[in-house]
This record gives sequence, structure tokens and C-alpha cells, in this order.
Amino acid sequence: MSKIVSAVLSLLLLAAVAAQAVEKDQQVYLEKDLIVWDRQDVGGGKGKLAGRFAYTRNDASVDYVLKEIGWMTLQPGESIGLHKHVDNEDTYIIISGEGTFTDTNGKTTKVKKGDVTIARPGQSHALANTGKKPLVFLDIIGKNSGK
Repeated sequence: MSKIVSAVLSLLLLAAVAAQAVEKDQQVYLEKDLIVWDRQDVGGGKGKLAGRFAYTRNDASVDYVLKEIGWMTLQPGESIGLHKHVDNEDTYIIISGEGTFTDTNGKTTKVKKGDVTIARPGQSHALANTGKKPLVFLDIIGKNSGK
């Protein structure tokens, strides 16, 4: 019996490795297939940060420069708290809604559709939905692998 279990587990492992190899070359991520990753009180913020990702930092290959890319939504009154990026960069591209971005020095800036924010390595940032509609933005995290 243990030989059968061992063989099945080996086949499952091989299938998982093969699936990862195919996904590594994936270039299109359809909306219906995006990964749901909702988080609560991110960075000491308030409320739910709703996320729909092509892939997350937990899934990214070590040779990817982009470690995470996804659609994010903060409802009115919700926020991402001030948090520091040690060795990666985090960009928010505002798609709709209005909010307040806080930079590493504590300076706040109103943001809306079309605005782009970035926190580089060593910098901090925060984002709050200060509007009356959902704040929707693309979140793109990149890290230079040193190659």
C-alpha cells in the first residue's frame, strides 16, 4: 500500500512541477482566472484590501522582476497603513476613485484616476480611500534579482 501512495505522491509532485514550468512562460492572465487574495488591516491600515492577482509574491519565480501584479480595491474609509519596502518597489496605478497617498516623509497627496505612486527600496507608503466610491488601483511589486 505504501508503494502505491508513494507512486501517487510522486506523480502529483511531477504534475505540480510541470504545471509551474508552463505557468512560468504564461503571458496572459484572464480575469476569470485571477487569484483572489483579500487581506485585512494591511500594514496596520483599516478594513479589507480586496485583491485579484495574475500572480502574487508567493507564486513568483525567483527570476521574475515583477513579483506581484493585481487589481486592488479599497472601499470608502478603508486604508493600507504606512509600511516600509526593504528590498523591493511597489507601484500603485489609480484606475478609479479618490484617495490620499502618504509618502515616506509623511507627506500626503490626493490621488485619483491616472495618478501613479511608487515606494522604492527603503521607502514607506500608505493609501487611504477618502472618496465616496471604491478606490481601484493596480498594484505592481518589482524586485531586481541582481542579475
